[in-house]
Amino acid sequence: MGTVVSFDVRFAPALPEMPWVALARARAALRRADAVFSTWKENSPMSCLRRGELELSEAPEVVRDVLELCAEARRWSGGWFDPWAMPGGVDPTGLVKGWAAQKALGELVAAGVSGALVNAAGDIASHGGPEPGTAWRVGVQDPFAADRLACVVELTGAIATSGTYERGAHLVDPHTGRPAARLASASVCGPDLALADAMATALMVAGEGGVDLLADLPGYEAYLIRLDGSVRPTSGFPIVAGAGT
Repeated sequence: MGTVVSFDVRFAPALPEMPWVALARARAALRRADAVFSTWKENSPMSCLRRGELELSEAPEVVRDVLELCAEARRWSGGWFDPWAMPGGVDPTGLVKGWAAQKALGELVAAGVSGALVNAAGDIASHGGPEPGTAWRVGVQDPFAADRLACVVELTGAIATSGTYERGAHLVDPHTGRPAARLASASVCGPDLALADAMATALMVAGEGGVDLLADLPGYEAYLIRLDGSVRPTSGFPIVAGAGT
């Protein structure tokens, strides 16, 4: 998947497994995802599928599962997220990074941790908090200044941010096949990082008008930063009141 993932984990006193076993299982989930879905690995099942050297029916079952999630995300996004419209063949990268991080978090939760963050290059899946009764707080980067935060979020669930300020013009409008970025950045929070990841990508190419798509997705909220630097959060986006940037 071509990215770096970090963990912040708080272990309960009565954790049924040793801490490093839980972390090892989480890392293994990420390695499995990378081995299957990386478009950087020439012989990964996804690379072979993109080149037409592998039929979907011959691919690992998890590939079919992820592409089904991609089809669902395409429907929820009104077609603004569409892995089948990417250059070079189907490319689920806009969802699979969040999906993999969510799977890694699931391993930690199953092991009984009291709190955890799985941070996949700024897309974050969370459980619990840093202390009992508290929530994790994470910052959304200002796309115009790397040393500044646009806002601070009290996180329950997941948050994904899409933008071009680090990777350049990598987002593609599925309706035209051309690079497109109609916002400076788009952050989406919600229960599941895979769908939040896909919807953040969709909002970046759809622009501000696409935010209405979230109305049919219970529990998902957005924070948009326009190209002129002004912002538009949806009504339920969990900004920490009074948090400095």
